[in-house]
Amino acid sequence: MTRLNPYLTVHDGTAAVDFYAAAFGAREVGQRHVEEDGRIGHATLRIGEDEFYLSDEYHEYGAYSPRTLGHCSAAMVLRVDDVDAAYAAAVAAGATVDREPSGAEDGERRGWLVDPFGHRWALNSVPA
Repeated sequence: MTRLNPYLTVHDGTAAVDFYAAAFGAREVGQRHVEEDGRIGHATLRIGEDEFYLSDEYHEYGAYSPRTLGHCSAAMVLRVDDVDAAYAAAVAAGATVDREPSGAEDGERRGWLVDPFGHRWALNSVPA
């Protein structure tokens, strides 16, 4: 089996874990690795059955957050049962509206937002 797990670099790891829990129902699994200076070296989060990882910035290893870079070059696509409810929860948790949920030509419903850490998310309906 092949799996792809995104690894997000953020400017405030503790706040990011809290945001992803509130916005997307993520739960932290495994042990969080915290460096002596307080930075999160690694955290594993799970949304449904899918995992993603995050760490604080580590400039000494080339790990920069979108805030530091001034942009984000990738986006996460999260399939959910109810795009409108998931979108509203993410915005209530602090995400910024990019494109409101709407119907797409392929029959799906999707909306785009940016999390407080600069990462772009597309919330897409689960295909019927």
